Amino acid sequence: MVDEALKERDQSKSPTPTRTVYGWGWGRWAWRTLTSMRTAVILLALLALAAIPGSFLPQRNVATDPAAVPLFYRDHPTMAPWLDRLFLFDVYASPWFAAVYLLLLVSMTGCVLPRCAKLWQECRAEPTRAPTRLSRMDGHRELSVQSDRGSVLRRATEILSRRGYRVVQAPGEVRAEKGYVREVGNLMFHLSLLLLLVGMASGKLLGFEGRAALADGDTFTNVESSYDEFSRSALTRVDELTPFSVTLDGLDAEFALSGARAGEPRKFDATVTYLQADGTEKSASIKPNQPLDIEGTKLFLTGHGYAPRVTVRDGTGEVVFAGPVIFLPIENNFTSDGVVKAPNAQPTQLGFEGLFLPTAPTNEGDRSQFPGLIAPRLDLTAYTGDLGMDRGAPQSVYAIKLDGMEEVAQKQMRVGDSLELPDGAGSITFDGVSRFANFQIAYDPGKEISLVAAIFLMIGLTTSLLIRRRRVWVRATDSGPTVTVEIAGQSLTRRDLPPADLVRLERELLSLNESLERTPS
Repeated sequence: MVDEALKERDQSKSPTPTRTVYGWGWGRWAWRTLTSMRTAVILLALLALAAIPGSFLPQRNVATDPAAVPLFYRDHPTMAPWLDRLFLFDVYASPWFAAVYLLLLVSMTGCVLPRCAKLWQECRAEPTRAPTRLSRMDGHRELSVQSDRGSVLRRATEILSRRGYRVVQAPGEVRAEKGYVREVGNLMFHLSLLLLLVGMASGKLLGFEGRAALADGDTFTNVESSYDEFSRSALTRVDELTPFSVTLDGLDAEFALSGARAGEPRKFDATVTYLQADGTEKSASIKPNQPLDIEGTKLFLTGHGYAPRVTVRDGTGEVVFAGPVIFLPIENNFTSDGVVKAPNAQPTQLGFEGLFLPTAPTNEGDRSQFPGLIAPRLDLTAYTGDLGMDRGAPQSVYAIKLDGMEEVAQKQMRVGDSLELPDGAGSITFDGVSRFANFQIAYDPGKEISLVAAIFLMIGLTTSLLIRRRRVWVRATDSGPTVTVEIAGQSLTRRDLPPADLVRLERELLSLNESLERTPS
């Protein structure tokens, strides 16, 4: 009975098992893991790997090459849909790329800001006290000086201050530290890295990119409908685009005339007049590497070509189209193709496909012999019928949908020639040749931020790598008629402590001696 009572008492005293609750502990562990430097480096490497497909696969919403993805679909009809399912044609707008980028931004913020606070505290902190046993520190040396302790410490303070150390004189010792600039560089590096991510994110979220081709005399107005191609970011407000207009006054192009490099472009500059929102009108020259900046929106000259001027008359004799038509170059000698559409022609709509040769061969060849405008020729194929522009589906201005169209005539035309269509359907006259310029228009509010961040990042990295942070201690102890002085240092980087400072300090302290007695450490 007694045993049973004792057993029951022991059982009653045993602690009741409790279920482990996973909550804040797991959250703190996850946050510490995410905001560690190791995780930030891994995420940075993952972001670089995630960006690789965007460098060799065509991307949507790229104004400079809008036809790249459709052409890839045409050439790879089996593989392209599978790549599209993985967002590989929209790499930089894909969910997985955004996830890695956001994780990296959070990781860098949580990692960098506390580290910056710690580095700032280290920059402001006084040199640490000398360890009890200086003999264990780097470069330790011990000497006897026939002077009083105060003079020795004052002399050491003067020497180290002159050498750029931050010095604190305490009872019996001098504490000195140098190389705080390294921590400033470290601080600059980490903050710049975070600022670089912010700049890149702001550019991707708020910027836009577009493309517009202007013939001589044409005017571009900065509204979405004026762009040939327009790629907006997630937070782009198209109703808040910078108001301005640009008129192409002329384009000056020169090519090498002879030698092995004949036909290579020597220069092409666009002269424009632009009108700002306040009514200010200015002239400017845009070159390939010298864009025009209008209140943060930049116009880059990315290409040029020819725009034949034509006049189209319909069957009633009315002029239904007159002016330059942009023909896009298809090879280095500026053989170019393009179309002319006359949807308002009566009694039937008219369409023309053409090939323009700025320097046509003397035979019937269909390739230009030189990119300069020497012997222009316009080869046209005429169509009549329904252009399909009333069906509501968008069409390219550089192509004709031939469904419902009938070919009726062809002709190779020189300037001044006309092509009369059969059955009195109309005519087209080749009036002359103008030039056109292709502009890339971009707004990236994060570009300047990223540039400044990259500059400071390199300055901070270079500073943190080149500057060596180190400490020096001097301890003076009275020992009879002399003062025993201990000198030692410590390197706070992976490189060894430079001995020059300690050697110079020892030499100048020994100058206080009237008679030197060196005691080995």
